[in-house]
Amino acid sequence: MAVLDKPTRFNEIKRRLEGVTQRVLTQTLRRLERNGMVVRRVLPTSPVGVEYSLTPLGESLREPFGRLYDWTVNHADEIREHQIDYDQRVQS
Repeated sequence: MAVLDKPTRFNEIKRRLEGVTQRVLTQTLRRLERNGMVVRRVLPTSPVGVEYSLTPLGESLREPFGRLYDWTVNHADEIREHQIDYDQRVQS
């Protein structure tokens, strides 16, 4: 959702999300569309293009998602330390 600050074409979304495959992005956007978070619009271009934008329901998640993202960034080092500790205990 973070990449949909305006109506955005599929390929632009894919470029902004490093490492995501076309298949995974397509599946994710379909789920978001099914759940009413995004709307998909086919563009009358050649070749045909597709763009996505947030619905009001999807827009309502921007603020809580932003807080969750900020929390994750702020605690990333601590989380990584716990992962390393866990992995070492489990591998022993």
